[in-house]
Amino acid sequence: MQYRIGLYGVLCAALFLAAAPAFAQTRDQPDADPNAYPDPYTQVNEFLKPPAGRTMGSTSAVAVDHQGHIWVADRCGANDCKGSKLDPVMEFDANGNFIKAFGAGKLLFPHGMFIDKDDHIWLTDGHVGDGIGDDVLEFDRDGKVLRTLGTPGVAGSSENTFNEPNAVIVSPQGEIFVSDGHTPDAGNPRILHFDKNGKFVKFWGGHGIGVGRLEVPHALAMDSKGLLYVADRYNNRIQIFTQDGMLVDIWSQFGRPSGIYIDENDILYATDSESRTPVEYGFHPGWGRGVRIGSVKDGIVRAWIPDIDPEADRHITSGGEGIWARDGVVYSAQVRQHTIVKYVPKK
Repeated sequence: MQYRIGLYGVLCAALFLAAAPAFAQTRDQPDADPNAYPDPYTQVNEFLKPPAGRTMGSTSAVAVDHQGHIWVADRCGANDCKGSKLDPVMEFDANGNFIKAFGAGKLLFPHGMFIDKDDHIWLTDGHVGDGIGDDVLEFDRDGKVLRTLGTPGVAGSSENTFNEPNAVIVSPQGEIFVSDGHTPDAGNPRILHFDKNGKFVKFWGGHGIGVGRLEVPHALAMDSKGLLYVADRYNNRIQIFTQDGMLVDIWSQFGRPSGIYIDENDILYATDSESRTPVEYGFHPGWGRGVRIGSVKDGIVRAWIPDIDPEADRHITSGGEGIWARDGVVYSAQVRQHTIVKYVPKK
C-alpha cells in the first residue's frame, strides 16, 4: 500500500501537466529552489500557557479573533478526544495567557478551525462515533453551539453528511464552504457550498489529479476578491476556484499544503508538514517542510520558514498543519509536536 501511494505521487506531476498545461504553468516557479527563500522570522516556542495540569495534544486548529485572542482546538491531550472529559477548545489572550475552554464531549477529532466576522468559532470534526463527529460546529465565544452542518455521528457523501471533513471557511457575506475527505482514495473528496442559512447549494471535486479533481482537500482560504483557495494536499498543489466552483488557477509553488491562510493584505501563508523524499506517503522530493509565504496578487513565493526538525523526512508529519496570521505574526498548529508555535518578524 505504501509503495502504491508513493507511485501515485511520482506520477502526479507528469499526469497533471498533461491534463492541464494552461493552468500548471500560469504562476508556477519551475526554476526556483523551493527551499532557497529567506526566513524573516524568529520562532517562539511554548508561548501559550495552558491551565495547570493541562497538557497540549495534537492540534491542527489555530485562529485569531478580532480582539487578538488566540483560539486553539487540540485533541484532548492526545490525538483523539474519544472518552476524554477535557475541553478541546481553548482561548488565550494575545500574550498567551489562558482565558477559558469548552467543548468537552462535543468533538472527537478537531481538525480545521475558522473565526468569522462575528467572532464565531467554526470547527470540523474529522472522526465519527458514539453519535458525534463527521460534522461542522459553529460556536459562540462562550461555547454555545449555534449551528451544526452534517449529521452528527453519521459518515456519508450526501448533501447532509460528511466523511472526514477537513476545513470550513465563511465568506464576509456568510456563504459557508467545507472541504471533505481526509483519506486518499477513500470517501468523497469535495468542496461543499452552503448559503448563509446553512442550506446546501452545491458541491464539486471527486478523486483524481485532473483539473478540478481533489485528493485530501486539507485546508481552505479566501482572498479579498472572494476566490476560494483549496489545499489539495495529496496532489501537492493549491487549486483556486470561484465560489461557484469554477477553476481559476492551479499553483504548485507553495509545496505540499496542509494549511493555508490569506491575510487582509492578500498574503498567502502555506504550511507544508508532509513533503518527503522517500517513495511513500508524502512523496515530494526536493521540497523541505515549513511555511512558504507570498502574495496572491502574483503567486510568487518570497519567504520560507523551515521546519527545524533535522529528521523531519523520517516522519509522516512534522511542523505546522493549521496556520493563521495577524499583523505579520504567524501561528502554526503542529500535530506531531503537540504545540502551537509563534513566529514573529525579525528586527
